[in-house]
Amino acid sequence: MIDLTYSLIIEATEDPNFFGFYSPDLEGFTGAGNSIEDCLYKARWGMEEHVALLREQGLEVPPPSHEPRVVIQNAKPVSSGVG
Repeated sequence: MIDLTYSLIIEATEDPNFFGFYSPDLEGFTGAGNSIEDCLYKARWGMEEHVALLREQGLEVPPPSHEPRVVIQNAKPVSSGVG
């Protein structure tokens, strides 16, 4: 069972040992890992730390997701702006 309070997006990159992740529910929450499992682990603890920081700074904390989802997708290509 994946025990997350908020939804998580994990993005695979061209490097098979590098994944980025973020939560669409927690503004400003991002991270990176060496595997999907690493991202899940880091996200679980990182979300708790992120929420604690928001509270400490007196900022609004989003309510937990009723049905948090984990989505694994390919990272969107970065546009070079040349063209």
